[in-house]
Amino acid sequence: MTPSPKIITFIQGYEKCRLKAYMPTPNDRPTLGWGSTGPDIRMGMKWTQVQADERFARDLARFGGQVSALLGSAPTTQDQYDALVSFAYNVGYGDGGLKTSTLLRMHKAGDYADAALQFARWDKQAGKSLAGLTKRRAAEAAIYRGGA
Repeated sequence: MTPSPKIITFIQGYEKCRLKAYMPTPNDRPTLGWGSTGPDIRMGMKWTQVQADERFARDLARFGGQVSALLGSAPTTQDQYDALVSFAYNVGYGDGGLKTSTLLRMHKAGDYADAALQFARWDKQAGKSLAGLTKRRAAEAAIYRGGA
């Protein structure tokens, strides 16, 4: 599977493209472009729109591949896959992210109703719920369930 155009638009709607590195919240990490983070992103950096779009395409392909690898042969709809890609793009893939989550474990067990409820548990930063994350997780859960 690959991320659908619908989820690409969804992620870009939440990430908003910024061409100068910024801190989304005080407890976050430097972010640039369409929500790109990593050891190569530092405060003070600037990108062109082309650089931001190219990095987004690479990041999305990487997260899409990582989610596919985690899912293995587990039955998964496009909507479920898309929601999990958005989740991983925002929360992370590895330990402490999708890879070790109850959300993934429930999905792979075929417990889709309870898996959808797990999205809501991931709306916090430094132990505090953030309105933007609450909204995004609700929207991801709706996509996961097959909604718009």
